[in-house]
Amino acid sequence: MSLAARPRAEPAAPTPLLRVEGIVKHYPPSGGGFRRAPAVKAVDGVDFTLNAGETLGLVGESGCGKTTLSAILVGLTRPTAGRVWFDGQDITALNRRRDARLCRDFQIVFQDPYASLNRRMTAFDIIGEPLIVHRIGTAPERQSRIYALMRQVGLDPALAQRYPAEFSGGQRQRIGIARALALRPRLLILDEPVSALDVSIQAQILNLLKTLQRDHGLAYLFISHDLRVVRYMAPRIAVMYQGRIVETGGREQIFSAPAHPYTRALLAAIPPAEPR
Repeated sequence: MSLAARPRAEPAAPTPLLRVEGIVKHYPPSGGGFRRAPAVKAVDGVDFTLNAGETLGLVGESGCGKTTLSAILVGLTRPTAGRVWFDGQDITALNRRRDARLCRDFQIVFQDPYASLNRRMTAFDIIGEPLIVHRIGTAPERQSRIYALMRQVGLDPALAQRYPAEFSGGQRQRIGIARALALRPRLLILDEPVSALDVSIQAQILNLLKTLQRDHGLAYLFISHDLRVVRYMAPRIAVMYQGRIVETGGREQIFSAPAHPYTRALLAAIPPAEPR
């Protein structure tokens, strides 16, 4: 009888928190008669995975389909084809606005802090609205949670009754981040979260996002056209061009040995820190 040791079974790979397979979004042709425009291929077959607690940077020029992809992921628009899986569940056809669990697990921070906040609501009401919609806690518990969120994002709770017009751009984006955190999500989609802010404020928001990720174990899909920002935030980067992901790799691989001509062109377009 052989006493040879049996080979050890390889541990199963963890299920990705987010898995995107073959996502396509085509808009129908516009116009009529002999000058009918062709269909617009905003997203044309995108695949990627994102693990729990990980940051994936999605980078590309304006118009490459990044924002359309984020809208598909949060359910604001339906894909023409493809599948989106979250925590092993196919959520492609689900109504995200009516699925309470998905709303809690899946949140987005928008690009423009001036347009993404209701100007008729106070900071207190904006941050607390998700708690009211999902019927979480009593009024005193919600108040305590709102003040705690404001402190987490670096806002003084004494400012809670102010309106968006009374805040700076960076403060408004902090309110948007606090609102996104209200339901304790597992994944945040960050759609150009600092592109509308001054450079000095950008650094503050990026450092805040890193702190929140460390403290809460969040996963980020960080979308930007700025390679320097993506390099700072994301250990793994996907490069998007004309609706497709043309290259994916680790941060150092992308910046030191880019494989695709478009990635090389993006890197060449980064302004030098010392122009002279």
